[in-house]
Amino acid sequence: MSTDNTVKPVTKVEEIKVKSNFLRGTIAQGLDDPSTGAIAEDDTNLLKFHGMYQQDDRDLRIERKRQNIEKAFIFMIRVRVPGGVSTSEQWLMMDELSETYGNKTIKLSTRQAYQLHGLIKKDLRKTIQKMHSKLMDSIAACGDVNRNVMCNPDPEQSEHHQEIFQLSKSISEHLLPKSKAYYEIWLEQEKVVGTEEFEPLYGQTYLPRKFKIGVALPPSNDVDIFSQDLGYIAIIENNKIIGYNVTVGGGLGTSHGQADTYPRLADVIGFVTPDQVLKAAEGIMTTQRDFGDRTSRKHARLKYTIDDRGIEWFKNEVENRIGFKFQPAKPFAFDRIADRYGWNKGIDGKWSLTLFIQNGRVKDTTDYPMKTALREIAKIHDGDFRLTASQNLIVAKISESNRPQIEAILQSHKMDRCWEQSGLRLNSLACVALPTCGLSLAESERYLPDLLKEIEKTLEECGLQEDAISIRMTGCPNGCARPYLAEIGLIGRAPGKYNLYLGAKYDGSRLNSLYKESLKHDEIVAELSGIIRRYAKERTEKETFGDFCIRAEYVKPFQRATHA
Repeated sequence: MSTDNTVKPVTKVEEIKVKSNFLRGTIAQGLDDPSTGAIAEDDTNLLKFHGMYQQDDRDLRIERKRQNIEKAFIFMIRVRVPGGVSTSEQWLMMDELSETYGNKTIKLSTRQAYQLHGLIKKDLRKTIQKMHSKLMDSIAACGDVNRNVMCNPDPEQSEHHQEIFQLSKSISEHLLPKSKAYYEIWLEQEKVVGTEEFEPLYGQTYLPRKFKIGVALPPSNDVDIFSQDLGYIAIIENNKIIGYNVTVGGGLGTSHGQADTYPRLADVIGFVTPDQVLKAAEGIMTTQRDFGDRTSRKHARLKYTIDDRGIEWFKNEVENRIGFKFQPAKPFAFDRIADRYGWNKGIDGKWSLTLFIQNGRVKDTTDYPMKTALREIAKIHDGDFRLTASQNLIVAKISESNRPQIEAILQSHKMDRCWEQSGLRLNSLACVALPTCGLSLAESERYLPDLLKEIEKTLEECGLQEDAISIRMTGCPNGCARPYLAEIGLIGRAPGKYNLYLGAKYDGSRLNSLYKESLKHDEIVAELSGIIRRYAKERTEKETFGDFCIRAEYVKPFQRATHA
């Protein structure tokens, strides 16, 4: 436990929140200012609580600076979709908004949310209002609050999926901010005169940093439960969910060259019954609210609160708040992280179709009109659309009568075998990175497909093209695509240079370790090709790539450092 009692000033973001009048700031005035495509600097921090990021097109920066004009400011809206489930009407709305106001693409995020990119300031209100007409919003999709709650979307386990989906919705609604700022600014609702605003769970300054929750349904760990600030692992006995193991303190963001920032897997602290889940979530989140570090945003996540004070202290504090003790954790096992691709039939007799969407980017190209195909499917689909944690899309609850029509649409748009990819590609993730993310140090989404082509040559040569090997890439060390949990993790260090990490457990239960730093494309391909060839020759029966990298001593198993 830390013994440093030095009083430090809070961060600038904390001061902005205090002065914001519960997240209003001067956002409304900034939206009405035609003299610039941007909003005020302080308001960019508040905008995140409304589910938006101010960005600019970094591909255009140099030329616009040469012309002495302001950056090409654009905005990203992240749409809250608890559990990743949306209707066909909502899919069509996302499609329409991306075409009318965005960059004509839809991004499926690694937290099962929609992202609209390339919007300009004058269209933000119109976009939000149209979303609202289809019961969609971006409240708390970003910012220092609980964000989109994830859950396993697999229709094959529909009898349990419905239960955890409803749970994820309940958690999301329970932990939403209560400020009316969103409705006043974006939906132009008038403030009720004489009412005093307050946040019963968050208080005036909300949380020290973002807070992430996921619900896992074994044997699938598709939501990477150990990366979440708070996780619930469903425990099934006699084909019934009897409760949930509780995990706390996961988080993957780091900073290059700063040893006091590090990825951390969550601890399992006990078991709760279904009726205790919301109370436990509230107690865990408010403990972080009250004890999280507000003096350094790099040290403000729950993982650092737990490491500073100790897991037993944290557990006891939560139990005192919620009024009951956690029961001992129950046995569970994970065996996969990947989605079930292709056609599958659920116990309800309906079909589901899991489509591979490279890096979650839904768009049309000349030879692959994916976005158009999904639009045509949505027009006739009588089930729902489910966004997965692996950036893919499940067209779920397809009736027997509708399947032939959907198959015909897929075939005519060259999507009928889109999931027939290498095992490596099917287990790949990438963040957006350049040109829109202001934090990115290197390419990710635009680069990973080309890198995969090079590595796939070696896999085919070795007869490993169907083997499941996880690979994830990010343009910076913040970890949005959860690269520290990949058997092959690539993290941008500088333009064209990446740190290479190896040795994670395929089921998401062990972090990887740094292998080599600042590798360029040819070096990455050479290093991975050599390791893959050796893996093909020397692996033992059922040995995964991550386990082999440790046994062959390319890296040592990740060891959690002591930060006390």
